[in-house]
Amino acid sequence: MSKKVALTQRVETIENIGERRDALSQEWAVLAEACGFVPLILPNRSGTVRSMLDEMPPDGIILTGGNDLGEAPERDDAEGVLIQFALENRVPLLGVCRGMQMLLHTFGTPLVRVEGHVRVEHLLSNGDKVNSFHGWGALECRPPLTPLAWSGDGVLESVAHQEYPWVRGIMWHPERYCPLRERDIQWIREALKL
Repeated sequence: MSKKVALTQRVETIENIGERRDALSQEWAVLAEACGFVPLILPNRSGTVRSMLDEMPPDGIILTGGNDLGEAPERDDAEGVLIQFALENRVPLLGVCRGMQMLLHTFGTPLVRVEGHVRVEHLLSNGDKVNSFHGWGALECRPPLTPLAWSGDGVLESVAHQEYPWVRGIMWHPERYCPLRERDIQWIREALKL
């Protein structure tokens, strides 16, 4: 039976009708299928997220990309609930781009504006070449997080939690590769213990 992985969504504002919507790229469903998990799409409502975690606890959690921190407070709150749940219940959690920024913020590593990280590729210190779509990043890594990879210009690209090794983050978007990269699929399966 496939494991269930909870996925967060970005918040989009539709200006002409004054509506805020939760949204998730269809690329995530393609990646979920390739990785062999069933995606559980979560709303950006912390109370509803708590109820869903009680009723159908996931086998893993992915905090997806989109939105700067503070831009969608309802999302910040919902993802805070998910991080706490992952820590308390030893549920594997992967933060992707904005999701990694949420982990950095939660564990005390400051975020700064970075240049040259939107719609480009970077060679990382671990030898991997990855895409980049972010305007915020970190130039240091504070405990309890430990760095796994840096870009050539000194921006933190991947982390793991020292005490909770099932909590990890990456700044690139594995779902945006077409075709998907096998190394990302294997890395996600390992990180989420699929």
